[in-house]
Amino acid sequence: MTTTVVPPKRVNTRTSSSMYRFTVDQYQRMIESGVLKADDRVELVAGYLVEKVPHNPLHDGTVGRINRRLMRLLPEEWLLRVQSAIVVRDSQPEPDLAIVRGPEETYFTRHPGAQDIALLIEVADSSLLDDRREKGLIYARARIAPYWIVNVNERCIEAYSQPIAGRSPRYRHQQDYTDKQSIAFIFDGKEVAHVPVRDLLPTPALK
Repeated sequence: MTTTVVPPKRVNTRTSSSMYRFTVDQYQRMIESGVLKADDRVELVAGYLVEKVPHNPLHDGTVGRINRRLMRLLPEEWLLRVQSAIVVRDSQPEPDLAIVRGPEETYFTRHPGAQDIALLIEVADSSLLDDRREKGLIYARARIAPYWIVNVNERCIEAYSQPIAGRSPRYRHQQDYTDKQSIAFIFDGKEVAHVPVRDLLPTPALK
């Protein structure tokens, strides 16, 4: 099914003039200086420190399932990173999975940027609206495509493409793939494989 994507809307509290917005450099300095620690469950989204949603077994199990299946298909020059930071403009999110261009040594001194990314994936159950709106907004503004949301509740993959930046960032195209379909795995414009969607979803018995 193909649909037109509605531009994501910002949460009112995050556009309040009374709230302070951080730059990526400020955020990284807070991490380096120990102001923010590894167990502080926050990420920088559109300049704001946002608390990350706690993971349940369904979420983490699905991330592990996708990781194991996609690793088998990766061309040698690409890396699959799990819940690791990327840097885009005013955000440093930690997507569930990101496929980035190697080698590994590239990311010993910096996080991947939009130019390094071939595919971003978020696994969504309770986080679905945030992944569609907030994450969709910052990923579209960075012109990252494709962007997949693995929607475990509706048992489908929402595949977003044709990002538009500017004042109203959004993805112009969305195609939903059900668990009876396959989705193309593409790198540098070349199709590597067709992956059954059911292989990237939790089994119905465990949902």
